Amino acid sequence: MKDLYEINKLINKGFSLITADKNKRPLGSWKDAQTTATDVETFKSQFLSKGSEGVCGLVTGFNDLEVMDVDLKVFSTAQERREWFKEYIDFLDANITNFNDKFVIYMTKNEGYHILYKSKRVEGNLKVAKLKGHTQQVLETRGVGGYVVVYDKSYNKKTYLDIDYISDEDREVLFAVSRSYNVEEERIVSAPKKKATDYKTQGLGAFEDYNNKTSIRDILGADFDIVQVRKDRIVIRRKGATSWSSGYIFTDNDILQMHSTATVFDTHKAYNASGVYTQLVHNGDFSAASKDLYSQGFGDRQAVEAPKEIVESVDVDVVNDVEFPIEVFPQELQNYMINCNKTLNHSVDYMSCSLLFLTSIIVGNSLKIQVKRGWDEPASLWMSLIGKAGVGKTPSIKSITFPLNRLNNIEIKKYIEEAQKFEEYSNLNEKEKALASVVEKPKKTQFIVNDITLEALVELHNENPNGVGILKDELAGFFKDMNKYREGGDKEQWLSSWSGESINLNRKTAKSSFVENSFLPIMGGIQPAILDSFYTDENRDNGFLDRMLFSFPDLTIKPLSINEISQEQLDWYESYIVTFYQSVKRSIRYNEGGTVESTIARFTPEAFQEYLRIDKDITAIQEGDDEAENMKSMLPKQKGYIVRFALLINTLASHSDKNIIRGEVGIDSLLKAEKLYKYFIAMNKKLVNVSYKRNRSKSLIDNKKSNEENFRAIYKKNKKVTNKELATLIGVSVRTIANYKNNLK
Repeated sequence: MKDLYEINKLINKGFSLITADKNKRPLGSWKDAQTTATDVETFKSQFLSKGSEGVCGLVTGFNDLEVMDVDLKVFSTAQERREWFKEYIDFLDANITNFNDKFVIYMTKNEGYHILYKSKRVEGNLKVAKLKGHTQQVLETRGVGGYVVVYDKSYNKKTYLDIDYISDEDREVLFAVSRSYNVEEERIVSAPKKKATDYKTQGLGAFEDYNNKTSIRDILGADFDIVQVRKDRIVIRRKGATSWSSGYIFTDNDILQMHSTATVFDTHKAYNASGVYTQLVHNGDFSAASKDLYSQGFGDRQAVEAPKEIVESVDVDVVNDVEFPIEVFPQELQNYMINCNKTLNHSVDYMSCSLLFLTSIIVGNSLKIQVKRGWDEPASLWMSLIGKAGVGKTPSIKSITFPLNRLNNIEIKKYIEEAQKFEEYSNLNEKEKALASVVEKPKKTQFIVNDITLEALVELHNENPNGVGILKDELAGFFKDMNKYREGGDKEQWLSSWSGESINLNRKTAKSSFVENSFLPIMGGIQPAILDSFYTDENRDNGFLDRMLFSFPDLTIKPLSINEISQEQLDWYESYIVTFYQSVKRSIRYNEGGTVESTIARFTPEAFQEYLRIDKDITAIQEGDDEAENMKSMLPKQKGYIVRFALLINTLASHSDKNIIRGEVGIDSLLKAEKLYKYFIAMNKKLVNVSYKRNRSKSLIDNKKSNEENFRAIYKKNKKVTNKELATLIGVSVRTIANYKNNLK
């Protein structure tokens, strides 16, 4: 683009432009170009200068601009380039509604293309796809720290002036479609291979015969949709999934590889047809699958033992890597957390839970929700963030709670100053007091504590009737302290506080303490191994564990990203939370006794009808036989938690959208609350498998009984327990467990 008039229009649209020399090195300050809108006169001077090649560059990352750069030099002919790009564009158009209206596309001088758009989720320059047999990227982005040359020839009749924001969903699809062209990726493992030693005689085995006669597409047909058919693979998506794809079926050897963790298939393994069948029908038990397929007529020889497939049995009861439904929050808060994740490696799960907890503290006793007359739920949450040391629990929590912590510290410092003035006033004699201004005894404003006894907490709560949040880096010590006083029954008092009931402490050696309407949300981190000691029958029986919400994401320790979160983002987030806190604080009403008079929120008629549907669904699970008993016990509390989630989501949303009424909880908030319920249920299932069953193993085994007798006793109680679990528990092989099951028949 050499038309200064058109360039001036771009500058007026808020873009940052640079000009460059023959080597594409920017003229002027590259640092300034990335952070400051272009000055018209400065750019004009550089553009017309001697060193300029008349190149106009559009700085990406600035003004939320991002570009998908399509470089087609890997193709030898113009026709190949055109055909490949048309296929790519058609594929995007098929998966993104109104694609051509949302994106601006320009042709480059090298017969490549730029796809331009704005997004709140702009990252650094990313490599996206390279074709098989080539080292050069065919698709990559230009984002923070990059720029693209401005060209003259538009591909879709839209101009640079038409560049506008796309949704996060459309950006996700753009990347998913683009990454599907990355055919140079390594297969995680090769196709499972069978050994001749697995069989006594020659002939065709059941698995081998099944692989020859059956395609993976036929097996998965009912549960997966075909997204795209390419030369070397079929892109598939699980029915009901929101992501663009779930995995691939490679057509050269009919091998399945999943990259979605929301299926029973291990993302680190490859599956042939018999492996898929074994996983779906027999929970990974190859011995059972082998006998099953032989009974169906596959193979012409007797198997003496299960084929030693590369694919191992997977415990399908364990829910791995369930994603937190971040979409329940306002978009701007989602963007902030995504940026923290990209730049600081903070866990989205931990941050999201922290945001729920922070909202709970801010709301406090000021707002409750009425389900039916006589049934009000407070906004209190008990949350435990599980993860081994080093995965970033504390940093993730702090990235969300720091605004409230700062407010808390300001109030504490203010109290200390006022308390000192009161002490000085109290030490005056009567004559001095008569001459001095009266100083009232200050109340201690503090709404977050880290380490405090229950007695001191009750006293502090009386001075802060809207509630006090307990935020611990490590919950282990806190759990132990709950029963510090045997006669006081501290754990019982804590259990009552979850429902917002009164706390009454009667100590023999200390003064009695009382708080009428308790509001004590709890959150902190804990390591899995330590948690085992609390995941006991006692804590299950008294309802303690049923009140606790667990987040247990699959996390690995990662190096820091080169990308930096901006100070503007941090300042924006702090301002958002502070103004939210202040708006709620202004709405608080107190009665004559100084306690908070809660405003009662209610469901809209449509939302209430939807809640009745959710309640019915949960009740059916409670009454059915498909769920383990140790999971059923938490469901009554989850009925209450869904209501609390809806209240918190609605209250937070009302701060972002003034059209949302704080005291009127609609169907949108309730459906988002249902997503949270499903997340925490999945997390608890995972915890049951990795912690609770481990604790229960000793009590399940009777050393006086035979292995088969122990098997019968355990299997009778829980038919869903896997062969692998039983084998580990009893101390026998998976094949022996399969034989025990056959004996039952």
